[in-house]
Amino acid sequence: MARKSVIQREKKRQKLEQKYHLIRRSSKKEISKVPSLSDKWEIHGKLESLPRNSAPIRLHRRCFSTGRSRANYRDFGLSGHILREMVHACFLPGATRSSW
Repeated sequence: MARKSVIQREKKRQKLEQKYHLIRRSSKKEISKVPSLSDKWEIHGKLESLPRNSAPIRLHRRCFSTGRSRANYRDFGLSGHILREMVHACFLPGATRSSW
């Protein structure tokens, strides 16, 4: 189980990313449209003034049940260990068992 503070930090990053998503996207479109270099630097300065945790690259996928950040399967939203336990307990229909 991941620490509660780490999980809360990740939730905070998700909220910030959603809040600044439109601003970040519109600024990037402006940079591609503006021909002069000085204007691009000004727009880039606006992007740099946004909070660092609002960047989508800082988000991590976490296991839905344990909060583990490694070995996550996107299709299920679970870490490998929990996924294996759930498949062996027949909680995931259509998933086949294998011996790891």
